Amino acid sequence: MHIRSIEPRDRDFFLSRNAAFYRSSACDHAIPPQNAERTFELLLHGTPYADCLIAEDDDGAPCAYLLLALTWSNEAGGLCVWLDELMVDETVRGTGIGRKMIAAAHEKYNSAARYRLEVTESNVRAAALYRMLGFEELAYRQMIMDTPVGL
Repeated sequence: MHIRSIEPRDRDFFLSRNAAFYRSSACDHAIPPQNAERTFELLLHGTPYADCLIAEDDDGAPCAYLLLALTWSNEAGGLCVWLDELMVDETVRGTGIGRKMIAAAHEKYNSAARYRLEVTESNVRAAALYRMLGFEELAYRQMIMDTPVGL
């Protein structure tokens, strides 16, 4: 297995797996397909706010992605790396790819003050992995307010 940054050739893989991610137990709701397309284009053209790692199997075929959101955290006192989306192909789940993807993010952003993620109650296997890697549950809930693009 090899982990690398996202490339133009990953478009179909990213978009199809992103759609699968939002249909899975990892999420409570779907997103418009154009959001993933905008994200992919942003990642290719460079941004200080996001990054994406791709895992390839031994044959060089992509089999997982990890979308990262990069923010400053006053609470943590530095860079906060959000593990925003971790999608591992069903056929290779349970082989350690998720753990290796998180380790690759930690290696790439080794000066980060905090790593953070969200996990749904129904995503039991992922939550177990995250706990095993040292993630702790927070005692408060998150809230969101979506606004139209351009406001």
